[in-house]
Amino acid sequence: MNNYHNNKQGAPRTHQDPTRNSYNKMNTERNDTLIYALGGLGEVGKNMYCFEHENEILIVDAGVRFPEDNLLGVDYVIPDYGYLVKNNRKRKVLVITHGHEDHIGGIPFLLKSVDIEAIYAPAFAVALINKKLEERKMLRSVKLIEINDRSSLKMNYFTCGFFNTTHSIPDSLGILINTPNGRIVTTGDFKFDLTPVGNNADYQVMAYMGQIGVDLLLSDSTNSGVEDFSISEKKVAQEILDIMKKTSGRLIVATFASNIYRVSQILEAAVACGRKVIIFGRSMENVVTIGRKMGKIKVGEQHFLSIDQLSTTPANKTCIVCTGSQGEPLAALSRIANGTHRYIKLIPGDTVIFSSSPIPGNGASVNQVVNKLFRAGANVLTKSVLTNLHTTGHASQEEQKLMLQLIKPKYFMPVHGEYKMLKQHKDTAIETGIPRENIFTCANGDVLILRDHKVYESSFRIPADDIYVDGNDISGVSTAVLKDRKILADNGLVAVIIAIDSKDNKVLCKPVIVSRGFVFIKDSQGLLKEAEMIVYDALNEKMKQRTTFSDLKNTVRGSLEPFLYNKTHRNPIVIPVIINSKSAMQAMAQARAARMAGKRIPRNNVAPATEKQEKAE
Repeated sequence: MNNYHNNKQGAPRTHQDPTRNSYNKMNTERNDTLIYALGGLGEVGKNMYCFEHENEILIVDAGVRFPEDNLLGVDYVIPDYGYLVKNNRKRKVLVITHGHEDHIGGIPFLLKSVDIEAIYAPAFAVALINKKLEERKMLRSVKLIEINDRSSLKMNYFTCGFFNTTHSIPDSLGILINTPNGRIVTTGDFKFDLTPVGNNADYQVMAYMGQIGVDLLLSDSTNSGVEDFSISEKKVAQEILDIMKKTSGRLIVATFASNIYRVSQILEAAVACGRKVIIFGRSMENVVTIGRKMGKIKVGEQHFLSIDQLSTTPANKTCIVCTGSQGEPLAALSRIANGTHRYIKLIPGDTVIFSSSPIPGNGASVNQVVNKLFRAGANVLTKSVLTNLHTTGHASQEEQKLMLQLIKPKYFMPVHGEYKMLKQHKDTAIETGIPRENIFTCANGDVLILRDHKVYESSFRIPADDIYVDGNDISGVSTAVLKDRKILADNGLVAVIIAIDSKDNKVLCKPVIVSRGFVFIKDSQGLLKEAEMIVYDALNEKMKQRTTFSDLKNTVRGSLEPFLYNKTHRNPIVIPVIINSKSAMQAMAQARAARMAGKRIPRNNVAPATEKQEKAE
């Protein structure tokens, strides 16, 4: 099933700032500049921030969020593009701050429904976007323009400049947006690392923007609850090198594929310790290929192992770099831990390094993988107070304060974070001297008005639902589908196969009930026989009068669902299958015999005929 769901009723506010008076909101006027988020507020992921003036919309980032465990069968969560579709006649340009999935993952879905004039993105993000669009055969669907800190973007109403920031991926940028009503700065994802592995942040440019005056700042809130400064990426690299020097057996290192600086440091440490490297995991392979092509990874081909060479290379000369640091079920490390990987079997004495921290919500999955690795005899190392095996790419409290002091905004809007993070960032901003009434903790869909260098809350709201994507198409996973999946997971399925003769208006034989995931058939013969009689009696009563296929299905559900709940206190999905043919008698008899023997019913024995939507006589 390839589809998504769009709830037409509009998204409810995920949070309301209790310090604000909802009656003081302003109506929008023609010359106002509007600022709103379609994703990224009240959540970590699917970042998408829009700036609108008259007939132009400047979009910053178009990300996805990965689904929680309760969203069964959902691949991605993306923003609701309905407002942009409604305003398709307006000129729209997309600017990307960096190449992480929560900032670029939604681009293919956006391009399918919204007219985008061009995408402007830094070099590494361009390479990742090209790969993504190439896989979907969408390379010609939009113009992709590379930018850097010296670039500028000029529209009729917006002029953008860019500045370098430090993050866990190369070529991350912040944006200065000049509008007819004032200046806006959005930081993108950032941290301050005084000894970075890649480029340094443009401190002087940030300070200069603060001197010339910034009306509104949008700043990364992910680590608002973390005190002090984050540790440097170089300290992590040194820790990994020290561990590799001390380790005598085989090394398996799991990290975020997108953190190319970390991947590069791991590969260089392996080479320095005389180890050959092999990469597992599709996303890791893609990033390493792109990183080497762009010169971000400077490890030569002679230091890599092929699959054929892996089994003949000594364990102490091998380093495996793979995906799965978040316990993803299908990632390389999870398959290694489960013993299902095609090429790697754990050996007692292997050392597994998690160069990552669990994303909120992934802790249980990571712990499960760690336990399996320990059971297989591996030595597992994770980030702790004793080991600096990971550092964040997001600013902690003191770094957030530094950004606020450099930019010196009149107004502040914390972005990129759950409500708790936005609120903590607001408190940090108050500490730096920004007046409480000048700080806006918004939800997706809330609109701010920039008017003559002042910021107001708008009474106008934009629908900003979550869109649930199953596959790649945008043709509709509804909440009803998700509800059915949840029922199937919790209560199972009951199919009721009924043979009727519509000409004689009668049921030809007792129904056959088949259960999957509801009860164990061999142990529940009495229950199923009783259920068959209840349905049979209800159908006979119903068919004493003229009726329709729809009426018969409702009769089956209306009689069977209460009975099953009373007996089991469970509500399985009940699916009536009506076969309108006398020749079905023999198939029904075979199906019942097979069920009694506890065997699976052959599909060709109970294949329903096409229903004719006519009244049974």
